[in-house]
Amino acid sequence: MAFSELMDRVGSKGPFQFLNTVLLSLPILCLANHYLLQIFTATTPAHHCRPPPNASTGPWVLPKGLNGKAETCLRFSYPPNASLPNDTQGATEPCLDGWAYDLSTAASIVTEWDLVCDSRILKEVAQSVFMAGTLIGGIVLGDLSDRFGRKPILTCSYLLLAASGSGASFSPNVSIYMVFRFLSGWSISGIVLSTAILNVECLSIQMRAIMSTLMGYFYTCGQFILPGLAYAIPQWRWLQLTVSIPFFAFFLLSWWIPESVRWMILSGKFSKALKILRQMAAINGKKEEGKKLSVEELKLTMQKEISLAKAKYSIADLFQTPNLRRVTCCLSLAWFSTGFGYYSLAMGVEEFGVNLYILQLIFGGVDIPAKFITVLSINYLGRHITQASCLLLAGGSILAIIFVPSDLPTLRTVLAVFGKGCLSGSFSCLFLYTTELYPTVIRQTGMGVSNLWTRAGSMSAPLVKITGELQPFIPSIIFGTITLLGGSAAYFLPETLNRPLPETIQDVETWSWRAKKPKQEPEAEKASQRIPLQSSGPGLDPS
Repeated sequence: MAFSELMDRVGSKGPFQFLNTVLLSLPILCLANHYLLQIFTATTPAHHCRPPPNASTGPWVLPKGLNGKAETCLRFSYPPNASLPNDTQGATEPCLDGWAYDLSTAASIVTEWDLVCDSRILKEVAQSVFMAGTLIGGIVLGDLSDRFGRKPILTCSYLLLAASGSGASFSPNVSIYMVFRFLSGWSISGIVLSTAILNVECLSIQMRAIMSTLMGYFYTCGQFILPGLAYAIPQWRWLQLTVSIPFFAFFLLSWWIPESVRWMILSGKFSKALKILRQMAAINGKKEEGKKLSVEELKLTMQKEISLAKAKYSIADLFQTPNLRRVTCCLSLAWFSTGFGYYSLAMGVEEFGVNLYILQLIFGGVDIPAKFITVLSINYLGRHITQASCLLLAGGSILAIIFVPSDLPTLRTVLAVFGKGCLSGSFSCLFLYTTELYPTVIRQTGMGVSNLWTRAGSMSAPLVKITGELQPFIPSIIFGTITLLGGSAAYFLPETLNRPLPETIQDVETWSWRAKKPKQEPEAEKASQRIPLQSSGPGLDPS
C-alpha cells in the first residue's frame, strides 16, 4: 500500500525503528510490576482469631473444622475446660478482636486491613477494580488517541500511572486504595494501546513480528524483577511506591518518542509528518532520500487514504461491514478468553502449594521459550493457526488440572506453567494480529475495544475464583471452557502474514476478500487491487 512504499523510501527496518522500539519497551519492563503486584501486596499469611483481652496468658485453644485444621474465622466463646486437655468442643463466635497473623514473610493489604474471613472477597474485588480501570480506559483512551494522537495519550498515561501508583502506597483504607488502583489500570490501558500502535506503524511487514516479540520480552523480564523486589521489600507500601516512581522518568522520556507519521498524514499534519520522515531517513542512512520528500508528494501518495480518512469513525463502525464485523467479533472472544485464562493462572500462584517467589520466577521464565516459539510460528505458520493453537492448548491444560489430585502439586504446577506459557504466546500474537487486521483510520479504536474484552476477562477472573467455595473444580471448568471457545473463534479470522497494513475500512473488505482466493501472480494481485470500491460490499462509500 501507499504508506508502506513511503516508509520503505526512508527506511522501515533501520536504527530508527530499533531505537523507537527500545524507548517504547523500557516502560513495558515495569508494567508487569503493576499487573501482578497484588500477588505479593495482597498475600494472605496464616492467621487465627485473637483471644479476648481478658483471656488467660496460657495457650488459647482454637476450634477445629471438619478437615481437622484449626479454624481461621472462629474462636471459642469461652475457654474450653482446662481440666480436660482434649476438650475442643463448645460454643464459638467470630473473631471479635481481630486476627493474629504470621508476619514472618511480608506485610500486605490483607494483614493491614484484615481482608480475611467475611472480608476476604475484598481482596479479589480490589484486583477486579484494577482490571475495571484497564477496561474503561481502553474504551475512552482508544477513541481519544484516534482523535488527538498516540503520543499525547501515552505521555499523559505515564504521568497518571506514576501519580496513582504512588498515591496507592499512602492509602489510609481499602476504599481509597481501590480508587488509586482503578486509576492505575486506566493509565495502563493508555500505555499498552499507544505503545503497540506506535511500534507497529513505523515497521516494515517483515519486522513487525520480530520487534513486537522483542517488546514482549521486556514484559517477561519485568516478571523476573517483581519477585526480587518483593523479596527485598516485604512492606507492601514501600513495594507499591518502588514500582510506581520509575514512571515519572518515563513521562520525561516520552518527549523523545515521535508521533505516528501515519496518523499525522491522515490527520492533515503534513509538515510535522515530513519533519519526522526526514529525521527517520537521516538516522537510517537515507538522508538524501528524505530531502526529496515534500508536502505535495505526501498528499499525492496518500491521496486516497486521506480523502477516506476525513470521515469520522466510532465503535459502531467496527460492525459496519461484513468482514470488519467478523474480525471484531472473533477478536473480541479471543481477547476475552486470553485475559480470562491468563489471569486465572497468573493471580492464582498461591493455590499450587509451591514457594510463591520461586513459582513466580518459573511463571515468568516460561514466557521466554513461549514467545520464541510464538514468533517462529507466526512468521512461518501464520498468525491464524498460531493464535488458535495457543488458546486451544491453554484451555486443554486448564481443564486437565481438574483431574490432578491436590497431593500432586508438581504435576498441577507443570500444567499451569504450560497453560500460562500458551496464553503468553496468545497475547504476543494478538497484539500483532489485531494491529494488522484493523485499518489505520480506526485501528486505535479497534485496539481499545479488543483490550476492553481482555480487561473484561481479567476483571472477571478473580470473581470467578469465588465460585471455588462451592466446588473447587468449578473455576477450572469455566476458565478452560471459555479459553477453548476463544481458540475456536480464532479459526474464523483471516491470515495477515506478509500483508501490508490496511489503511481504510474499504481495504479490510477487499483485502479480506482477496485473502480467501488462491495465491495469485503479481500481475493478477495488482489487478485485484483495482476492483472498484462498489464491488467490495454495501455500506462502504464514506459519503
